[in-house]
Amino acid sequence: MTRFRPCIDLHEGKVKQIVGSTLSDAGAAPRENFVSDRSAGWFAEQYRKDGLKGGHVIMLGTGNEAAAHEALAAFPGGMHVGGGIKAENARTWLEAGASHVIVTSWLFDGEGRFQPSRLEAMVNAAGAARLVIDLSCKATGHGWVVAMNRWQTLTDLEVNAETFAKLAPHCAEFLIHAVDVEGKCEGMDDALLKRLGEWCEKPVTYAGGARSLADLERAEELSEGRVDVTIGSALDIFGGHGVRYEDCVAFNKRG
Repeated sequence: MTRFRPCIDLHEGKVKQIVGSTLSDAGAAPRENFVSDRSAGWFAEQYRKDGLKGGHVIMLGTGNEAAAHEALAAFPGGMHVGGGIKAENARTWLEAGASHVIVTSWLFDGEGRFQPSRLEAMVNAAGAARLVIDLSCKATGHGWVVAMNRWQTLTDLEVNAETFAKLAPHCAEFLIHAVDVEGKCEGMDDALLKRLGEWCEKPVTYAGGARSLADLERAEELSEGRVDVTIGSALDIFGGHGVRYEDCVAFNKRG
């Protein structure tokens, strides 16, 4: 059964909602949909009160470590953490209260080539049972390709049934941001959602473009209940007007 999964996206130490495709290392400011005056800990505490386990804290660049620690302390064992995670620091984040660590870019070399030895190192550091592999991706003419480095660099890893089968024994869950639609509130990548339901046997969370409560229901239909969904910019607690947070909480409590 599809569930709503909450998120806390951190940029420059603040809780924000950003159009993912505008993130850049070139110095240009990303397009921001929302900047909260509330702390990361406030959001995490809200999720804890409402029993929303399994959401993610994502550090978009440097300067977010203190805010991430605050969120994990407010909801120990309740949230995943990602952004700059590698074998050397994975255990530290788990000890700080993360239920799982999320890894993407560190699994690839500077040219975007997947490195199986790095995946092995991550499993040794965190344990497969507490590792989430982020396969956030961009659409191409022949499917979807994983994007790394804040979604700027396309890798050599395609998002398909073969990739899931290869990676599934090494992790507990998958996280998929549909980069082309993420943060735009213009609708989900329906084709990707359907494929995720077909390809992935492990728990998988989709993020990107959801803009209404009906999108949660649509995701459940498309994936046959196998894919969970994160809603960001459309959510009222993030300044959006498409979805009420309390309705998402109620969605998870339905029979």
